[in-house]
Amino acid sequence: MHSVHTVAQLHEVLADFRRAGDRVALVPTMGNLHAGHLALVERARELADRVVVSVFVNPAQFAPGEDFEEYPRTLEADRERLLEAGVDVLFAPRTGEMYPDGVGAVTVRVDRVTEGLCSGTRPDFFTGVATVVTKLLVAARPDWAVFGKKDYQQWVTVRRLVRNLLLDVEIEAVPVVREEDGLALSSRNRYLSSAHREMASGLYRALRTAVRTGENENLDARGVEREAWTMLEAAGLDPEYTEVRRRGDLETVTDLQGPRVLLAAAHLGGTRLIDNLEFGSPDRTLEDSGSCR
Repeated sequence: MHSVHTVAQLHEVLADFRRAGDRVALVPTMGNLHAGHLALVERARELADRVVVSVFVNPAQFAPGEDFEEYPRTLEADRERLLEAGVDVLFAPRTGEMYPDGVGAVTVRVDRVTEGLCSGTRPDFFTGVATVVTKLLVAARPDWAVFGKKDYQQWVTVRRLVRNLLLDVEIEAVPVVREEDGLALSSRNRYLSSAHREMASGLYRALRTAVRTGENENLDARGVEREAWTMLEAAGLDPEYTEVRRRGDLETVTDLQGPRVLLAAAHLGGTRLIDNLEFGSPDRTLEDSGSCR
């Protein structure tokens, strides 16, 4: 496995691959890798001849007072896991490499799909995500980039920026990877105390129960949201939002007729958890498959 730290080094390695006719998939991460990340790597290996994984804790997506300094950095352990997973290139740039004129010198903003949901408490988050993803796609020029649906709003945002910036890359999605009790895998789960870890699975249970109740009792979208909120509180979590949106593009909806996704964020102690559950009948007019160019 090649380990590179500069865009020039990355270009040199990828040029050799492309001269051999190999196609490339990119998996962007912030490191501290877990089984969810490795599921993305596995999908990338299915798609492409060569797999690049980036490890970069992006300062542009952290607001003041968030956990940028505390965010777990485990590069050597990540390197070992990626080597075992058959990754071809680890790209671990420093901040100055990704932001040569400083963080915020150039930004990428995506409208509509970034409104509400996580933007309610993290207003600059998706601009930071869109900016760093654009930089990674320009640097690696992959044929595919693979993202997880656990960060659903982020996945939709990336799809929109690729479409509108006319980037020649296919965005592939991987379903949420969960623990046995349903908790979505996240690098921030390590912040949970043992007591809060036992409670955290209540987030996924609340989503499942709310969707099931909505379908059985013919509720509208607001009814499902209220049901999820009540379930979260009953499980001891502090809800931040529960919202039903249209699947694939996050348009607001009032009913459950068609492809829907219930998204939620909640807090346990100092840990913020997010999750989502897709439901409803498919609609072939939507770009709702796992991939899009």
